[in-house]
Amino acid sequence: MEREKFFSESLRESSRVKLEIEKKCKDGVFKAIDIMVSTYKNGKKVLLCGNGGSAADCQHIATELMIRLSHAVKRPALPAIALTTDTSNLTAGGNDIGFENVFARSIEGLGNEGDVLIAISTSGNSINIIKAVEKAHEKKMKIIAFLGGNGGKLKDMVDLPIVIPSSNVQRIQEGHITIAHIICEQVERELFQ
Repeated sequence: MEREKFFSESLRESSRVKLEIEKKCKDGVFKAIDIMVSTYKNGKKVLLCGNGGSAADCQHIATELMIRLSHAVKRPALPAIALTTDTSNLTAGGNDIGFENVFARSIEGLGNEGDVLIAISTSGNSINIIKAVEKAHEKKMKIIAFLGGNGGKLKDMVDLPIVIPSSNVQRIQEGHITIAHIICEQVERELFQ
């Protein structure tokens, strides 16, 4: 019975969080779509960074942009790079300059004025994401953050914080990928349909 209860409660909690996202995050999601459409129209790119499950989300989102999300839309690749996937870069950086600097270093090398950084942090307090955001500001990039809970330190450091209304890490991560899918699909539609 405990397993059944946990199963049902998890699904219900996930559903409640999604309905709260609809109420509390809509404006932020629409602004993110506008920023990304403008970025791509101006020939710029998107960089993404995050840790753990958020690192996997970065890879997932970058792939949706680079390859495509909707099979109904025939389109060219949209430039997007997950800064979380190069193990040589991450391990050399972690060893030589400290793990807290690995994403900032990649932004230093790859980021350009007018590019977008999507920074993903369930807590909003990850030091390597904070340093990445600081470097993105130096490079005059736009910064969208997918956050959770109260948004942490990053909430006030970025151009556009989208804070999932939950303190449960699982629900926050589910919210991040849900809004990412909505953003990616709408960007496709607005650019190519």
